[in-house]
Amino acid sequence: MSVYPVSIKGVVLHRGRVLLLVNERDEWDLPGGRPEAGEDHRTALAREVREETGLSVDIGALLNEHLFEVLPQRFVRIVSFGCTLAGDADVTLSDEHSGAHWLPVDELGLSVAGRRLPAGYLGAIRQAMDQPLSPSDREV
Repeated sequence: MSVYPVSIKGVVLHRGRVLLLVNERDEWDLPGGRPEAGEDHRTALAREVREETGLSVDIGALLNEHLFEVLPQRFVRIVSFGCTLAGDADVTLSDEHSGAHWLPVDELGLSVAGRRLPAGYLGAIRQAMDQPLSPSDREV
């Protein structure tokens, strides 16, 4: 049995929008990354979101897990959680990403503004939209 590296991703919803980042492959990405040694998934995700975006989030329910082929024959196990903001929505990007966008959830698809949105991420976003959220997360 093969063991794949793990990346923890957050679906951050706020006022009817989802936070998408632009990665080095010019694809849409969700904030998150790899846990450090001994770090649990939720702690890793809160740290990664803060490092990549400057945002504080509360980590909610596990949404899904799937294998993602990052590059040909290079797979990562993605573990996605729903997240809600624990502060303001002003993104301060790290140098890991070249852009950020709060995309209205009604504009979601496998391609958004000419960039690919991986199907697994789209599935996680749709699952997050079905979770109970605070009233400010549902506002459009």
